Amino acid sequence: MKTQKTRVRRYVWTILLVFTAAGTITHAQMPVTTWHYDNANSGANTNETILTPQNVNPTRFGKLFSQQVDGAIIGQALYLPAVTIAGSAHNVVYVATMHDSVYAFDADSNAGTNANALWHTSFVSKGVQPMPIALQGCGGTSDWTEVGIVSTAVIDPVSGTLYVVAKTYENTKSFVHRLHALDVTTGLEKAGSPVVIAASYEYNGENIVFVDKMQVNRPALRLSNGNLYIAFGSNGCRSGKEEGWVMAYNAATLQPVGAFNDEPTSSAAAVWQRGGGLAIDSEGAIYAATADGPFSAGVDFGESIFKLTQGDGTLDLADWFTPWNEADLNSRDQDLSQPVLILPDQTGPYPHLAAGVGKEGTIYLLNRDSMGQFCSSCQSMDTQIPQELQLAAPHTGALIYWNNAIYTTGNSAPILALPFVNGVIGVKALAQSKKVSGGHSPIISSNGSSNGILWQLNGQDLCAFNATTLVELYKSAKAHNHQDALPKLPHFANIMVNNGKLYVGTDSSLFVYGLLQ
Repeated sequence: MKTQKTRVRRYVWTILLVFTAAGTITHAQMPVTTWHYDNANSGANTNETILTPQNVNPTRFGKLFSQQVDGAIIGQALYLPAVTIAGSAHNVVYVATMHDSVYAFDADSNAGTNANALWHTSFVSKGVQPMPIALQGCGGTSDWTEVGIVSTAVIDPVSGTLYVVAKTYENTKSFVHRLHALDVTTGLEKAGSPVVIAASYEYNGENIVFVDKMQVNRPALRLSNGNLYIAFGSNGCRSGKEEGWVMAYNAATLQPVGAFNDEPTSSAAAVWQRGGGLAIDSEGAIYAATADGPFSAGVDFGESIFKLTQGDGTLDLADWFTPWNEADLNSRDQDLSQPVLILPDQTGPYPHLAAGVGKEGTIYLLNRDSMGQFCSSCQSMDTQIPQELQLAAPHTGALIYWNNAIYTTGNSAPILALPFVNGVIGVKALAQSKKVSGGHSPIISSNGSSNGILWQLNGQDLCAFNATTLVELYKSAKAHNHQDALPKLPHFANIMVNNGKLYVGTDSSLFVYGLLQ
């Protein structure tokens, strides 16, 4: 199932990752171990001291180098500082591809010995390949050619383990998802890894079994309280039982500890979230948003946000919210397509809040202690939740939070910074950009509450905006002689900023931007 570069094998017994007694990586830099920096989905790296609104411009900022890979990089890059590999310390960036490969690259350079991967692990072998798009179906939805590793991996920096889910097509007859636990210093499988992903869910006397063929693990993996959380949905196809699933695995043993099916009496209701991660609050509760699909109160959760809690070997439904107009949303394919945003604790009647949004652009502010479920008598809006901003951000990217503001990013619309104070979202924007063509999963880098930069992919362009004013600072298309131009990007590409550099996956490479010499 796996190949390794021989030069890496030579150093297996001498490679170390150094930790403090508290279990954190030594050196001052911040690791990036999960999608959008944290389990709340804030999208903000507030420890960026190098990049500022003053030096991010076409003169001082641009493409530094790229690294070739064997397939499209859909998930976000991850980052660990000061990892000792082959006797040398490296800041390391990790990416996974749709060709079922995982790469570790030097995060700062591709010069000299860094021209190749520090290690490369492939899950392809004789008779084992990524899922061909002809068999997966719906290739026109995402323009994919194969389906291998789709989601963003997650890293446990204490144990030095990278977890990733790979889909394979085996011996021309079997469709398989496997959970892999890789050593971050070598790419080798850890003890007990990999495991075949399987799940069943009992409802009303029926045992519903997870079917691999049409399912895709699009949402980013999450790690919380010693458990891994993995979500699934179809690739836009409806040719069978493609329900949304959330599964839990013990991170140490890789044994299953719970599964939840969000559509037990029908199909659809994918948990896809445009690749964004499940949200997990400080109490360990898990939140997921679903695509279009049939809705039946408390049973089938099309067009919904549901809350799960971890039991003893179970994932239990704790609460949920479904918009009053779910039937209309379902008929128009207006998914709740973005991950849930967990907001900081607030003063006022609702201290524990979360925000959700979908293709239609209505922002739902939810009380995490009582989510509102479904208002069957509501005729024009949901009156049972703290706040609803209708059509505030159509087709927005993921909501992100920084400096008491919630940021929205829509297609053919301005980026908005909406104030969020005392548990209320203000309808008058603090700032807005000029109209942008549209983007996905924006992020913010800052040094605490200062020097904020909002980064976004707009079409084929990388763009940066002052996060306070939303004035454009940089656009890759405006660089001299097209030197910063990106190659073809995959559907729903991701970006990550850390330690003065920005990383973006393309259809065949990892591109790295930063301050020019």
